[in-house]
Amino acid sequence: MNDKDRRAPSHRTRAPRVAKPLDAAALSELALAYAARFATTRVRLSRYLDRKLKERGWQGETPPDRDGLVARLAALGYVDDRSWAAAKVRDLSARGFGAGRVRGALAAAGVDAEDREAVAMSDAGAAWAAALLLARRRRFGPFAREPDAGPDRRRREIAAMARAGHDPGLARRLLASRDEAEAEALVAAMSED
Repeated sequence: MNDKDRRAPSHRTRAPRVAKPLDAAALSELALAYAARFATTRVRLSRYLDRKLKERGWQGETPPDRDGLVARLAALGYVDDRSWAAAKVRDLSARGFGAGRVRGALAAAGVDAEDREAVAMSDAGAAWAAALLLARRRRFGPFAREPDAGPDRRRREIAAMARAGHDPGLARRLLASRDEAEAEALVAAMSED
């Protein structure tokens, strides 16, 4: 045993620091810091504030005005559901997800129906382009390493595209292409319509 092992530990153990309960000013600071750090929606900010209130408690004389605080930040432009939704649509479609998956992600984030419809993938060209991107990335159909896929593999590919939010009919037509050039020509033709 060396000298280092015989010595008492040099650090002292402390009890974990307990955060003091929130008041109106602290809750407002938390909300503002969250909105400044993350692009968010009203519902997501409300959930965050609920979680913080549950963790730390409330010491104010009146109940916290969480909804008023969220509305005030939205009125100031710090929280904008529609711009968040538009960014999410761009992100998901660039990753190859279809309209169904995009609508589900927006609904789960609390974006209301009006904002969802305003930013939804409305044109068929965007849906076809996203499907092509997913097929290329996952090596489905004409992009597969082994071009002659059996019916079981084809069903699995169509199911994967449907889970990604694409219409199964669209997936079938795209995956039925003989080669990459035919698939790209199909998407180009659908984008022009």
